[in-house]
Amino acid sequence: MNTLITDVLKHEVYPAMGCTEPVAVAFAAATAAKLLKGRTTSVLIRTDPGTYKNGLAVSIPNTRGKKGNLLAAALGAVVRRPELGAELFKGLPPARLKDAAALLRSGRAGIKADYSKHGIYIRVEVTAGTEKALCVLEGSHSQVALLRHKGKTIIKTGGTGKKTGLPYKRALRKATFGDLFREAGKVTGPELAYLKKGVEMNLAAANEGLKLKKVGYYIEDLIHKGYLKRDILSNAKLTAAAATDARMAGYPVPVMSSGESGNQGVVAVLVPWLVGKAFKVPEKRILRSIALSHLVNSYIKVFTGELAPICGCAVAAGVGAAVAVVWQRAGSDVKKAALAVNTVISDIGGMLCDGAKSGCALKVASSADSAIRAAWMALNGEGITGAEGFIGDSPEATIRNIARISSLGMDKVDRIILDIMSEKKA
Repeated sequence: MNTLITDVLKHEVYPAMGCTEPVAVAFAAATAAKLLKGRTTSVLIRTDPGTYKNGLAVSIPNTRGKKGNLLAAALGAVVRRPELGAELFKGLPPARLKDAAALLRSGRAGIKADYSKHGIYIRVEVTAGTEKALCVLEGSHSQVALLRHKGKTIIKTGGTGKKTGLPYKRALRKATFGDLFREAGKVTGPELAYLKKGVEMNLAAANEGLKLKKVGYYIEDLIHKGYLKRDILSNAKLTAAAATDARMAGYPVPVMSSGESGNQGVVAVLVPWLVGKAFKVPEKRILRSIALSHLVNSYIKVFTGELAPICGCAVAAGVGAAVAVVWQRAGSDVKKAALAVNTVISDIGGMLCDGAKSGCALKVASSADSAIRAAWMALNGEGITGAEGFIGDSPEATIRNIARISSLGMDKVDRIILDIMSEKKA
């Protein structure tokens, strides 16, 4: 029987090349197209607003800077290799890029947002002549809820197919921070090796990102010119930002995701790793803290949703990283963890998500900064308490409060943001 941490690592922590949402759209298109025999002649996509938003302005790997969910779907429909999963854009043949571009020019590719859908929903219909196939992903970036070919149903999960119905999701929703600490202690040797692989992957992405003159580069430039001090705070900010720079620019490098998000994986993995190394924490303990970081990230997203109006790098991965840093030095101290949770959410809980793009590196840098500062305050018994604002009397209550604000209070805000982005695109 799998432990909760094993299920989280299996379902939500995996290598991904390129932004998660365009990859998922490409995966859905590839899954449908693989059932067809002839050349792809049309592709029609309908997605939830969050997926639509996240794929609007982000570059796709190996496409020379081209962007968007529509191109991603066209690529999936012509490449037809769903077995590559989240690394579908890896080693993309130039000929397939030409085929995808031709499909877009034909005018037989279209995409629209379905505002009735909440959570991950991707519906792709692919046509080859008179032959059609349909794939629907729901509740997850990789969970096929419906697959049809020539009108015949091949896969149907029943109901909505939402991933929130999986046992580990239900267990997460019922968990306390004490439960999450205990789960982090159950990490096995092979899982520690997998977590270390994620560290190496994300550090490699950061090295690539520093070659770009973007957010990470300019933080490094400030240090080089003496305007910032080189310390753990600046190092974590520039490294995490650089890895995100590479992802959002479409560099063909994978990162280890967290909560099914690459940028959240950058924060959840690199911040605890760099802080732990700076304070000479034993490596196995650092890796276990990263497991806890993934757990907290996934726990929060059970309440906020996979694609919330507020930035997941802030309220989910940033919180996970802060709790991980506290655990490295104070162990399973729920009171100190609560202070860290409250402080990060009080600090950057209002950070809006306006889709995946180069500006995400700025939010990642802010999340790294906030996580380390909140952790250090908490380790010294200081932080925001339930006496202030929307903060609760426990970390679990604070997370439910910010989720309520996000899902109910900011629903119209998310629609307005998407309308503005769509108008600009048009």
